[in-house]
Amino acid sequence: MGDRPAVLLRARTDADLDLLHRLAADLDTWEERSPSGPAPLSRAEFDAQLARRDAEGAPETARFVIEADGEAIGGTSLFAFDALARHAEVGIGLVAEARGRGIGTAALELLVEFAFVRRNLRRLHLEAIASNAAAIRSYEKVGFVVEGRQRKHAWVRGRYEDVVRMGLLRREWAARRPSSPA
Repeated sequence: MGDRPAVLLRARTDADLDLLHRLAADLDTWEERSPSGPAPLSRAEFDAQLARRDAEGAPETARFVIEADGEAIGGTSLFAFDALARHAEVGIGLVAEARGRGIGTAALELLVEFAFVRRNLRRLHLEAIASNAAAIRSYEKVGFVVEGRQRKHAWVRGRYEDVVRMGLLRREWAARRPSSPA
């Protein structure tokens, strides 16, 4: 893997809250992460949102902090589970200085393995803004394929952009691995 840092997924701790607020409040990447309109997000508002989400106990959501070389640098999750059809949506966010180093790809590889092996899902999907070419390349490296495009679907920094829908089936993922049960 060359210069790629050691990456792991772990549970959130109180020490991660500053980083997670920084990610959630990042206006530069807001549209890539949220369907709601961009707006400043204070730490107090973030803490209140997090407390509400924790109190509600979001059903069927698996959230992880991404750690690279011992430092928290982002988050990734599985959400919008469909228990009958055995699929979920994937989300990921990294701080700016961690992007472009293979960390996101490594984190997604771990999340995909968790989804298929530990959660027994058969399909994963995600959406990306079409102009986010680096993210789309990362998703493709993990095995996601473009399944469709919603034309001019998102308002992003002053213009409409396409949203690219990507998916990965467990059998496709297993076929890419040296020895793995499908």
